Amino acid sequence: MADVNIKINNVDYTVPEGITILEACRKVGIKIPTLCYLKGINEIGACRMCVVEVKRARTLVAACVYPVNEGMEITTNSPRVIESRKMTLELLLSTHNKSCLSCIRSGSCEFQTLCNEYGIENVDEYKGSVNKYKIDDSAAHMRRDNSKCVLCRRCEAVCEKTQGVSVIGANNRGFDTEITCAFDAPLGNVACISCGQCIVACPTGALYERDDTMKVVDAINDPDKVVLVQTAPSVRVALGEEFGLPIGTIVTGKMISAIRALGADKVFDTNFSADLTIMEEANEFIDRYTNKKDLPMFTSCSPGWINYCEHYYPEMIPHLSTCKSPQGMFGATAKTYYAEKMGIDPEKIYMVSVMPCTAKKYEAERMDHTAVEGLPDIDAVLTVRELARMIKKAGILFNDLPDGQFDSPFGLGSGAGTIFGATGGVMEAALRTAYEKLTGEELKNLDFTDVRGTKGIKEATYEIAGNEIKVAVVSGTANAGKLLDMIKSGEKYYDFVEVMCCPGGCVNGGGQPIQSAYVRNNVDIKALRAKALYEDDKNLPVRKSHENPDIIRVYKEYFGEPGSEKAEAVLHTGYTAKTRF
Repeated sequence: MADVNIKINNVDYTVPEGITILEACRKVGIKIPTLCYLKGINEIGACRMCVVEVKRARTLVAACVYPVNEGMEITTNSPRVIESRKMTLELLLSTHNKSCLSCIRSGSCEFQTLCNEYGIENVDEYKGSVNKYKIDDSAAHMRRDNSKCVLCRRCEAVCEKTQGVSVIGANNRGFDTEITCAFDAPLGNVACISCGQCIVACPTGALYERDDTMKVVDAINDPDKVVLVQTAPSVRVALGEEFGLPIGTIVTGKMISAIRALGADKVFDTNFSADLTIMEEANEFIDRYTNKKDLPMFTSCSPGWINYCEHYYPEMIPHLSTCKSPQGMFGATAKTYYAEKMGIDPEKIYMVSVMPCTAKKYEAERMDHTAVEGLPDIDAVLTVRELARMIKKAGILFNDLPDGQFDSPFGLGSGAGTIFGATGGVMEAALRTAYEKLTGEELKNLDFTDVRGTKGIKEATYEIAGNEIKVAVVSGTANAGKLLDMIKSGEKYYDFVEVMCCPGGCVNGGGQPIQSAYVRNNVDIKALRAKALYEDDKNLPVRKSHENPDIIRVYKEYFGEPGSEKAEAVLHTGYTAKTRF
């Protein structure tokens, strides 16, 4: 690509030809405000926050869609530009629900930040009609409050382009435009997969997860409840962001101490049940591969992916692994093996999951996740954001906490369990165990680098015990749809496929800390969080699921062996084809 010479604020620069003014300014250290823009996802120039002056242009132009060319002269901060941006904010604010003090996004709201930066004070100049909206609380995982929506359409773009679902979009026209489902159907009545990617894309408090914090607080304060908390692998590399730490900081010890300070009776590691999942899943794959039955086998640890398959590709249900997710396996094991071992009535156990995923809230309510009849495997699911709010509300100084340790007997997780949080991690963990089970030999190099990285679709072929095993790894359900179509048409063949609902895997889940569009556009968040998980894997004493002493113990004392009758009853589940709205 050729370079062009341009002026920005009367300073000469050379930048690549054809890039947008927004990109050019970013390259030379100038930040232009945006509201609707998400790089590669929502580049529509609709909000007009990024307007700049271009010499000889008849009007202000949207920097996010306007390409640079030779000799262009740009002004990013003239009085005319500033006034235009202020007017845009004032007009948006004139119809906005201004309950900022009590809003869940206060402090992390991009709209609020822009209003502060531009000194918006006169909110009555454009006072007039305001639409009234009811909060849509029909979905198991999230709430929608259109009184706080600024019609940026970032949620719509993510739902369509990243996830391939398209259950939300702009309805009506003009002043009555709002983001809803087709025919104004409640979100809980359409084929939403509960991924929560719309929540992390939203710049305001219009979209947020269902808050279950008070349910957990009530359980902690109930003397008849034994509150057990499990934390997913990717929580430890994201929670620190809520307390000002750099993206990808590992805060395992402080996280444990904080949860204990909140009053939990025991704090356990979901890495343990990730290892348990690998034991069952690797056994299931070996059986299917040996008998050439229902191949490829798809992983089942991502509930958003399960929802997607049930709604959009029900014919592929026989190919899903029957393993519950690590969250489900943990709750099921806690209310069976642990309850029996500790002499606790399962009804008194209150199982809390801290997850990077809003779809886990939906999964916890599935009727087929009840290892003990009449009791859900999981009683409450908290996102990383909810846990952070609980810690802050309790006055716990997170960054000053000493490092705690997970409790026994579910306190030890392997490196294989840790990397579950990154796309490719489940596949790599399964291959580590499958290789040694099939060959009877020790695997010297544990790093299956072909399936690592944040690329949407990855392929690899491995020779194990004289068998050629073709695998694929996919993240983001839009990519999953592409891969499934290729498999159905016969264009592609695989033996084993890992699917994660969210792009990049759980590290980029819909329940993770909110980062502004500016950070999302310029920093590879999912890569930084995943890098931390791989570092954690390297430093752990046990890196294979089948060598985890806690796993060995639970099979010896309770399950017998992977795929046993008891393991099938407690750790496995089934799926149901769902109709789409």
